[in-house]
Amino acid sequence: MGVTVTFKGGPVQLAGKQLVAGDQAPDFKCLGAGLAAKTLADTGAKARLFSVVPSLDTPVCSVQTKKFSEEVSALGDKVACYTVSLDLPFAQGRFCEAEKITGMQNLSDVHDHSFGKNYGVLIESLPLKLLTRAVFVVDKNGKVTYAEYVPEVTTAPNYDAALAALKAAAA
Repeated sequence: MGVTVTFKGGPVQLAGKQLVAGDQAPDFKCLGAGLAAKTLADTGAKARLFSVVPSLDTPVCSVQTKKFSEEVSALGDKVACYTVSLDLPFAQGRFCEAEKITGMQNLSDVHDHSFGKNYGVLIESLPLKLLTRAVFVVDKNGKVTYAEYVPEVTTAPNYDAALAALKAAAA
């Protein structure tokens, strides 16, 4: 049984299996800066945070990306942090440059939605495909140590819990 997620109060259907702590992190193929293909292995053998947002051009997604970028900077190179969305890589880069985001790298799942399907965050039931708001922490061994599917897409994740999980995974 999957998690229940709503978008503006209405239930949405998510593709794939929802992950829980202890699961092996699934692979994916997203696009990074310069349209370079990025897989789970390309994200490194360190603690990783994947902040999943519907679109960087919306207020809650913008705040989420800025907040995580600010908070993870103190952890330095012990961690790798990514914002994942279906936004085109060019739009992601433009947003991060304009907002001076330095603590997060971008992953665009626009090509084949493999992150969305493999992590159970692809919303299938809207007229336009989006990723639901979620946060995952993956340790250096590729195990999911934290998974949050935000119950209402238009609200923020639990920043404190996600950051505590990232710090624990980096220790």
